[in-house]
Amino acid sequence: MDTSFITINTHSSIRLENKQGAVVYVDPYGFTTEPHDADLILVTHTHFDHFSPEDIAKVRKPNTVFVMPAYNMRDFIDAGFTNEQAAFLTPYEHAKPFDGIEIDTVPAYNLSKSFHPKDKAWMGYVIQVNDKRVYVAGDTDDLPENRSIECDVALVPAGGTYTMDARQAAAFVNALKPAVAIPEHYGTVAGSPEDGKTFASLVDPSIEVAFKL
Repeated sequence: MDTSFITINTHSSIRLENKQGAVVYVDPYGFTTEPHDADLILVTHTHFDHFSPEDIAKVRKPNTVFVMPAYNMRDFIDAGFTNEQAAFLTPYEHAKPFDGIEIDTVPAYNLSKSFHPKDKAWMGYVIQVNDKRVYVAGDTDDLPENRSIECDVALVPAGGTYTMDARQAAAFVNALKPAVAIPEHYGTVAGSPEDGKTFASLVDPSIEVAFKL
């Protein structure tokens, strides 16, 4: 499957572009350039490597639309943004925040760690792009309720410490059965570059592993 419409800047800073030229970022972070091309910015939660006002300023345009967890509305406003620019959602919502783009929100939390509590209702996203369902998991563990997500491409954290590790991520992807799996959230803030290789070695051979880092 062609995944050239998906790029990763670094870590879990993800960019998607549809055939109409609409650009979506998830958790923009670590930018050394200022593309100012974002039509839509999705934020999974407000840890510094996912909600970075400095990096958002480098990719946003005057009319950029945001989607944020409802729990973090105050963080968004305190960072200098206005709530007219954003939709504040919780898991299991469906939205059409930008023409030609549809999203479904899904849970993202830790099962036995305290970094990402379930009660904050932080999120991953399933984004409809180019007739493909692209699942960007956010910072999460292998959640039983997420194993039924239907997706063509799955981008999952594989660095451990704050999320599932490479082995757990591979088991999760094998349950999801997407056409393509892409590991992220490893090698910088968490994990090591070897995590991607470990992940790839454990993913079912019927699933293509595409490295984007």
